[in-house]
Amino acid sequence: MKTLLDLFMTFFKIGALTFGGGLAMLPMLERELSKKGYASEKELLDYYSIGQCTPGIIAVNTATFVGYKTKGIIGAIASTLGIVSPSIIIILAIASFIKNFLYIKWVMYALSGVKVSVCAMVLEVFINFCRKNIKDRLTLFLCILAFILNFIIDISPAYIIFASLVFSFFYTKKIWRKEKK
Repeated sequence: MKTLLDLFMTFFKIGALTFGGGLAMLPMLERELSKKGYASEKELLDYYSIGQCTPGIIAVNTATFVGYKTKGIIGAIASTLGIVSPSIIIILAIASFIKNFLYIKWVMYALSGVKVSVCAMVLEVFINFCRKNIKDRLTLFLCILAFILNFIIDISPAYIIFASLVFSFFYTKKIWRKEKK
């Protein structure tokens, strides 16, 4: 029961203190989950990657995966409730009177500041992700190719991820055969 409460509170804290969605949460997820031993950095990136290609919100999917790994289905429920509860509470509290404050100058400036800080956090995640995953010329080429296919040619990320899986399977099989000989 203690672990379930800790899972809930950990994800509640992450959900309450981060703005900007899943990518903005990644630095805090890494710090909190590795500190408590719920997921290693590599596991978290794997969960995050899977969370991006499954339906739903990335942060919720990641929380569900970590909770399931830690305590099964009940852990997944506790983690998921933890990550979504702050948003539900905040939305319910703000929904009734937001119209009255939206046009106040300092509120507009504060929201602009939040947007800028979220951009900085997403950039940090991108840089860290590149440092950890781009290991050689091939991975750099694949990263650039995926970027071009997605952002310039506008191919769905689902197709790019599927193609990456197929490529990785055959490439790994080729390396494995060479090592076996």
